[in-house]
Amino acid sequence: MLVAAIWGVNFVVIDIGLQEFPPLLFSAVRFLLAAVPAVFFVGRPQVPWRWVIAVGVALGIMKFSLLFIGMHIGMPPGLASLVLQGQAVFTMIFAGVLLKEKPRGVQMAGMLIAATGMVLVAVESGDAWPISGFLLVVGAAACWGLSNIAMRKASPPDMFRFMVWVSVVPPLPLALISLPVEGVHRDLNALRELGLSGIAAAVYVAWIATLFGYAAWGYLLRTYSAPTVAPFSLFVPVFGILTAWAYQGERVTPTTLFASVLVVAGILTGMLRLDRKRPTAEPAVPLPQLSQKST
Repeated sequence: MLVAAIWGVNFVVIDIGLQEFPPLLFSAVRFLLAAVPAVFFVGRPQVPWRWVIAVGVALGIMKFSLLFIGMHIGMPPGLASLVLQGQAVFTMIFAGVLLKEKPRGVQMAGMLIAATGMVLVAVESGDAWPISGFLLVVGAAACWGLSNIAMRKASPPDMFRFMVWVSVVPPLPLALISLPVEGVHRDLNALRELGLSGIAAAVYVAWIATLFGYAAWGYLLRTYSAPTVAPFSLFVPVFGILTAWAYQGERVTPTTLFASVLVVAGILTGMLRLDRKRPTAEPAVPLPQLSQKST
C-alpha cells in the first residue's frame, strides 16, 4: 500500500515539478538524479544490454516524455494516473502481437471494460482540458505497455539494479531533444531560477518514486507471488485521484468516478483470471511498471 501511495502521489508531485521545469528537461533531470548516485553502487544489470537500452528508450524516453508533456499542457494529475493504467490493455495487445500470446476470453472482457472507462474519460474531458493532453497520456500508456514486453523478455533477477541502469539511458537523449524543442534559454532559466518546490519534486520522483518504489516493489515480488502483489497496483490511481482532489482541488465528477471503477474493474478482471491460472511467481512484470509511477 505504501508503494501504491508513493506512486499515486507522484502524479501531483510531477505536476508541481512541471511548474518550474520544461517537461523534457524535468524528465532528463529525474533520470539523471536516479542514475548518478546509485550506478556506482550496483553491479552490472545481469541482462543483455539491448534490453536495458530498449526499456530505457520505451519507458524512460518515450513514456515519460509523452506523460510529462501531456500533463504540462493540461491533463490533470489525478486523471493522468488513471488513464496511464491503460498500459494493462496495451500490454495485452502487444503480448498478442509480439509474443503470440492469445488473451483468454475473460482477459478480453476485462480489456473491453477498461477501454470503456478510458473512452468515458475522453468524453468527460469536454472543454475542461485539451484532448491532446489525454491522447499524449494514452500514448504514454502504450509506450509503457511496450516496455513491459521488453522487461518480460529481459526478466531481470534484480529489478532495482535493472532500473538503475535503465535510468542511465534517458538523460542525455532527453537533454539533447529539450535544447532545440524547449529552447536553451528556457532550460537555463529553469535551472537558474529553480526553487525549493522544484528541487523537492525532482528528488521525490527520482529517489522516492523511482529508486525506493522499485526497490520495495522488487522486494515484494521476490518475497510473495506476483498475483498476490500485482493487484495492489490498482490503488495507484485511487491515491492519485484522491491526492489531486485534496491538494489541488481537482474536480471529480460522477462520470469520472464511474470511469475509474470501469478501468480498475477491467484490469482486475484479467488479474483474477491470472491468479487462478498462475498461483506462483513468474518473471513477467506486474502492473504497473513505473516509475512512477516513475512515475
